[in-house]
Amino acid sequence: VQLQASGGGLVQAGGSLRLSCAAAGRTVNTYMGWFRQAPGKEREFVAFISWRGGIIRYADSLKGRFTISRDNAKTTIYLQMNSLQPEDTAVYYCAAGSSGTYYYDGKSYDYWGQGTLVTVSS
Repeated sequence: VQLQASGGGLVQAGGSLRLSCAAAGRTVNTYMGWFRQAPGKEREFVAFISWRGGIIRYADSLKGRFTISRDNAKTTIYLQMNSLQPEDTAVYYCAAGSSGTYYYDGKSYDYWGQGTLVTVSS
């Protein structure tokens, strides 16, 4: 599975961005997720969506501001980010997996995109 993330950029605090992640290859029955890594910090879980889109999970701190979705073909996921704050500045990575245990653990994902940088100015 190959993943291509896009949509990052520079936005002012309070603004919005929508990230996309296009998947190619054997994507059947894969779940997908978004993670982020801020400068000097460890990578953290952002959001998860199951293969059919029926199960969605978010990091507790992001609930209500971020929305993950998956297109009908199940080859692209999106992350709608609203009310962005400077602390949301990070490289955002999409990931895919099929046999992991914990949706919030990066070890549950076998494939990773290259990351897209989101910078939120104050």
